[in-house]
Amino acid sequence: MRWYDAYLRRAYGSRRPSAFVRFLNRTSTMIFGAGIGPRRAAVLEVVGRSSGCLFSLPVVITDWNGERYLVAMLGERANWVRNVRAAQGRAVLRRGKREAVLLEDVTVEMRPAIVRRYLAVAPGARPHIAVDRHAPLEDFAAIAAQIPVFRITHEPRPVGMGER
Repeated sequence: MRWYDAYLRRAYGSRRPSAFVRFLNRTSTMIFGAGIGPRRAAVLEVVGRSSGCLFSLPVVITDWNGERYLVAMLGERANWVRNVRAAQGRAVLRRGKREAVLLEDVTVEMRPAIVRRYLAVAPGARPHIAVDRHAPLEDFAAIAAQIPVFRITHEPRPVGMGER
């Protein structure tokens, strides 16, 4: 599987994914958005920080200590990370149905265990994170500041909305 790891690193090596990876992402977005595929797979929808257009991408939802998280395998350079922050955490998760969510940045101190769990459930992310999934937490702590992690909470409804 070293060739696959090398390919994945090259596919995302530049600022933008290769044409083949974009095709795979579009296909995964359609499949996961329809609710097909692994139960952890979903589609993240977030408004672009510059364009105002809605962007959709496949993600893996990681569970840890009874909470759900999104991890950015490409680190701070991932566009979706900057879009989520510009949108003040407001986004939608789609897996058969749409779920309005608020994504909250997780502190660097909490990230190591979550990133390790993420590597256990998202094999496609392993080539992008420079720590073996079986490594001790201290190894994950060394890279935690480079890997954004967001806790998934529900978007609070404004008072008076939907009440009768």
